[in-house]
Amino acid sequence: MQPSGKIVVATQHYPPDPSTTAAIMAEIACRIAAKREVLVLSGSPGPLPASGPGKPAVIAVKNRMAKKAALIRRAAAEIMFALRIFLALLKRLRRGDVVLTVTAPFMLPYAVAAAAWLKGARSALIMHDLFPDVLVMAGLLGSRSLVTRAIRLANAWMFRQLNAVITIGRDAEPPLLRYRGMTANKIRFIPNWATLVPGLRPVTADNLYRRTLSARFVVGLSGNLGFTHDPEIVFEAARILQEETGIHFLLSGWGMGFDRLKILQGEAGLPNVTFVERVPDDRLEEFLAAADTWIIPYRKSVAGVSVPSRFYNLLAVGRPVILVSEQEAEAALTVAENRLGWVVTPGRPDELARAIRTAFLQGDASMPQRAVAAAASYHRESAMTAYVKVMEELLDSPELTGRP
Repeated sequence: MQPSGKIVVATQHYPPDPSTTAAIMAEIACRIAAKREVLVLSGSPGPLPASGPGKPAVIAVKNRMAKKAALIRRAAAEIMFALRIFLALLKRLRRGDVVLTVTAPFMLPYAVAAAAWLKGARSALIMHDLFPDVLVMAGLLGSRSLVTRAIRLANAWMFRQLNAVITIGRDAEPPLLRYRGMTANKIRFIPNWATLVPGLRPVTADNLYRRTLSARFVVGLSGNLGFTHDPEIVFEAARILQEETGIHFLLSGWGMGFDRLKILQGEAGLPNVTFVERVPDDRLEEFLAAADTWIIPYRKSVAGVSVPSRFYNLLAVGRPVILVSEQEAEAALTVAENRLGWVVTPGRPDELARAIRTAFLQGDASMPQRAVAAAASYHRESAMTAYVKVMEELLDSPELTGRP
């Protein structure tokens, strides 16, 4: 007999939204729905996915997504969405239910924890980013500002109410345990996975994105560049290397970081930099295969704050990675443990340029195969099994209350 409690997934991003977060939340919801009743509260506009036996039921929650750079409008929209989710949960949650959410937008977890507490339900959070640390890291908040302190006070209450916090990086545990309301038994480490099938894609001269470039060695940068990323370190490294005609930078993505890169290139006109419009999903594999190595450029203090979801796909196509971050960050640990590339100190474009030059002149021929092997160890199936296990524990284990 199926247990009476249900899983409610509260998320701003869900199909038909094409984002990585939407794909992850949909995969989790669909996998759990094969065994349990699942209801999704979705903030994504567009036609709702089909529901039926073995599939999650999906309810649209009104949501207005502002552009990331429009900070005030974005904050207002996120607050309103969190409020609507809170009211929807109060209406639909029952004692014994479990609600699962994610840290985007950052107000959402507080609304979920509060509604679950009021209704006698349980709650779990997938932590992609840790606030206010992300905002402090990006320079948008001071480390001792009143807003920062207020968010940390709210976090202490939220972590006390949450029954489980799912991290996608091992480096997330130390900053979480600094909160008095957090305990180690609540933390579950479930890393993300490659969406591309792991396998070495050779570098070929006829690659659509490479064939117009004359350089022997192509350095790639791809994806969303947001608050936690440092676009200028990439541009300054390109400036340092502009006389080395064997090296070329291939850039494609979106977000405020890419807007900044385009402004810098418009001013400097570096001959070793090429921009490509955002690459559609059906061309992603070919684009990632166009570069010899890829850069992921973080600002300082990334450890425990954010994990790059694109990292696993770069490994899946068999490419070394040059990561700008602290050594103890999750991606940096993976690079070092498996000898997959180089880790560069944040804020040091000279070090980044030196790592690129080393990759060009002294690259390890066995590194691509190690990258593929590492990507293959991050299984979608293993992650889904772990998510189902956490949800079933929360539904079935009365001791996992998360409260005194």
